[in-house]
Parts: sequence; structure tokens; C-alpha cells
Amino acid sequence: MAPPTELPARPERGSAPGFRAMGRLVAVGLLGIALALLGERLLALRNRLKASREVESVDLPNCHLIKGIEAGSEDIDILPNGLAFFSAGLKFPGLHSFAPDKLGGILMMDLKEEKPRARELRISRGFDLASFNPHGISTFIDNEFKNTVEIFKFEEAENSLLHLKTVKHELLPSVNDITAVGPAHFYATNDHYFSDPFLKYLETYLNLHWANVVYYSPNEVKVVAEGFDSANGINISPDNKYIYVADILAHEIHVLEKHPNMNLTQLKVLELDTLVDNLSIDPSSGDIWVGCHPNGQKLFVYDPNNPPSSEVLRIQNILSEKPTVTTVYANNGSVLQGSSVASVYDGKLLIGTLYHRALYCEL
Repeated sequence: MAPPTELPARPERGSAPGFRAMGRLVAVGLLGIALALLGERLLALRNRLKASREVESVDLPNCHLIKGIEAGSEDIDILPNGLAFFSAGLKFPGLHSFAPDKLGGILMMDLKEEKPRARELRISRGFDLASFNPHGISTFIDNEFKNTVEIFKFEEAENSLLHLKTVKHELLPSVNDITAVGPAHFYATNDHYFSDPFLKYLETYLNLHWANVVYYSPNEVKVVAEGFDSANGINISPDNKYIYVADILAHEIHVLEKHPNMNLTQLKVLELDTLVDNLSIDPSSGDIWVGCHPNGQKLFVYDPNNPPSSEVLRIQNILSEKPTVTTVYANNGSVLQGSSVASVYDGKLLIGTLYHRALYCEL
């Protein structure tokens, strides 16, 4: 009887040269796809930041830097009586700072003075100044009046601020700017869905349109507009019928109609060739003044020899079919770096910045 024939052992799955080679090809293919996607996202982000755009200077004849503002004046709001309020000293991960140890504050300038100057306002005791990092600012005329909205009452007789209330809410995770519509009633933009800095940057890199506008009142808080790339500046028309929202990374200004229940519906979108930051409204004409960043990449990759530029736009008749967009001021950073807001009052123009100086001009 012949001895039994031994059968060769079955090779383990994947151990044959063919399987190993196929596995390597799959891995290389997946790596190539991942790198291609990352490259496409990086190119898209550079386009959204207007990385290659430069500006031609547009000068104004009667301008000077405001003494006492050395490390930013990110937002400005002006009362009808000529009192201008500045939010100063913004600190943000990834942004340059000329005074990293200086506390944030609110400054005031009386534009009716012959030679107006900026004064820092004293804030009432009990307020946590050490964590104060002011961003957007909005005023509302009344006898009353981590991401929070801080509500202060301006004590004109004492040139000070009385802290009234801290607003926190789960629908306000990453507040950028607000526009007040009543005592403790406001619209606010969330420029990101997340509050964590790393997740914010990841959200920006992936171009997730999760930013929104929230209406807040003591009785009701709700999302009233969404789907923005990065909702930034916000303001209201003089007749209180329309809300304007700057989508900074999409280079757009959205016009939204306000309804009696405070909900918003979109009417139109104005596309621009720059990163639009804060919006200010001329109360007499309804014109929109915008502080812009012609090249956003320079804000985050700071080079003192090639600083971020500044740009101010004036938008007239935004509700018309063809609004008029005028470049009122532009500078390559030699005078003013990183303009974020422009506000007008009685022939005077104030231009604020993210972390640099501020400019006062006679128009």
C-alpha cells in the first residue's frame, strides 16, 4: 500500500507575494488620494484667504494715527452724539500681537472735540478684567442697558462702564460680532461651530459651512440664519428692516430681511474681491462702510517686512440691482496693518485694526 501523499499547506491569506503587492498598491493609492484631497483643500484655503492679492494705495489727505491705540482696535461703534467706542487688545490663537501681556479694554473718543483723543474707560469693580478679550462691539441707546456677550452701561458723567450682565448660551459657542436691537436683545454671528481653536482651524480648512446668526433676548434664543462659511461682522439698516452679515472667507455681504418675530430671510448676496470684516452703517445715508483684509494669509503668517494690508470699502445702495462699491482707503501695511472696521461720523472716518494702530481721517 502506497504511503499517503502529504498535501502542501495552504498559505495564509495575504502572505503570498501577490497579496502583499496588492496591499502596498492599495495603501499607496489611498495615500495619494489623501494627499490630493489635502492639496485641494490647501489651494482652496489660499483662494479664500486671497493669498496672492496685493493692493494699490488709495490715500486720504487728512489722516493721522490715533495716539494711545497701539495694539488693535478691532471694532468701533459711534453714538449719535459723537462718542466713539473701540474694542481694543484682541488676542486670538494664531494672530500676531504687539502687546501680548496687555489686558483687553474699551476705549472712547469724543469726535465733537477739536482734537479728539482716545481714553480707556474704567470698568466697574467685580468684573473679571483678566479674562476680558473684547471682539465685536455694539451700542444701543437706552437708560439701561469661554464665549460670552458682556453688557455694560456707559456712565457718561464718570466716563466709565458699569457691568450689567454676562450672556452665555449653548447657541453662542463662538461669537464674533453683535448688533443690538433693544436692551439685552441682539443678533450675533458665530464665526465657527466649535469654540476650541484647533477645531476652529480644522473647520476652516475643511470649508464646513456651519456658521450662523443667532437672535438673543431674555425670553427667546434661536438660530435665524445659517450656512455661512465664517459669519463675521453684522449690523442693521437705519430703518431697522434689514440685517447685513459679512461672510469673511466667502468674500460676501448678505442682506437679510428682518421680520416681526425676529426671524431673517435672505434677500441678496453681494460678492467682493476681499475678506470683509466688520460692517458699519452711516445713519444719514444708509451706506455700509467695511474694514477689509486684501490678503488674509498675511494676518496669520506675520512678517514685519511684508505686513498685512488695509482696505476700506464704501457700499452705496446695496438693495439696488447694481450697488456702488468704492475703495476709500488702501495701504500696503506701511501705515496701517490689518484693517477690520471703518466708521463714519459727521465727515470724520475712524479705521480700526485687528492688532495694530487706528487711523483718524477728515473726509
